[in-house]
This record gives sequence, structure tokens and C-alpha cells, in this order.
Amino acid sequence: MEGTQPLILTLKLDNNAQMFFNDLRKQYFPPGRNFIDAHLTLFHQLPPGQHEVFELLYEIGKQRQSFTVNVSRIVSIGNGVAFKCESDELQKLHQYLQQQWRQWLIPQDRQKLWPHITIQNKVSADVAQATLNRLLATFTPFSIKVTGFSLWKYLGGPWEFAEEFLFQ
Repeated sequence: MEGTQPLILTLKLDNNAQMFFNDLRKQYFPPGRNFIDAHLTLFHQLPPGQHEVFELLYEIGKQRQSFTVNVSRIVSIGNGVAFKCESDELQKLHQYLQQQWRQWLIPQDRQKLWPHITIQNKVSADVAQATLNRLLATFTPFSIKVTGFSLWKYLGGPWEFAEEFLFQ
């Protein structure tokens, strides 16, 4: 894939999880800022012209099976709310990708992964706290299935779907 837009790599969630988080995002994210569906970002800026990126994602997709990620808690992110996710397998996968792509990573993508799914952002601290309190009142940890990678072109706000790499 050629182009000049940086690429964003996210995990592909199973359909039920995707619908669940999309519904929350539609409910709590400011409509004028909600350009994209709910997502769990792995890398924020990958180079668009590096075929090695695509080849590695394709190879991992062929070799890896879907796996489970635990949604362990709901957290404040200052002016928003996110669901914190935990998985040793996810951390290992992210570290492996970091090692393979080290030369292309921006500082943000070189840090340890803090996996989360944001359902609210860019609101006042009071609104975020009210959302957090409302969601915490009924929250029970649960698990979701990760079924692959999704690659997106960053368009300065909105994202454009580029490619998908499904796990076997």
C-alpha cells in the first residue's frame, strides 16, 4: 500500500465487543468529535510505504489464533473514560512488533502498551466523572476476543480503513 498518510494499527475485536463499545462511544463521545468506531490502538503512526509492515502482519495473521483480552476496569483519562484491557499475550505481541519495527516508531509507539478502549474523550472533567460513576455502578470485568489486526490511514481526524489481517 502506497500513500503519504501515516498508518494506525488497531486490534480487530469480535463483533459483539465491537458493537458493545461502539454503542457506548455513540452514547458518551461528543458527536462532533466521534469520527471513528471504538478501537484498541497498538501503534499510532506507522510508515505507509514500508512493505515489511504489511508482510509481517500478514504472516502473524496466518500463524496466530484469536485470543482473549480481559476488560478489567473502567478508568478516567482526564477528560474522558476508557475501558482498561489486560492480556499477557497482547503485551508480548506488541513487544515483538516493537522490536521488528523499531526503526520506524515514533516515541509514543516505543512506550509500553497501555491497552484501552476509549468511549469518551474531549469533555469536561465533571462530565467525564459523571460518566465514570454511572458506568462503574454496574461494571463487572469481562473478556473479549481479538480476531486480527486492522490498519487505517490517518486523515487528520477521521480514519480510512486500509486493510485487515485476520487471525486463523
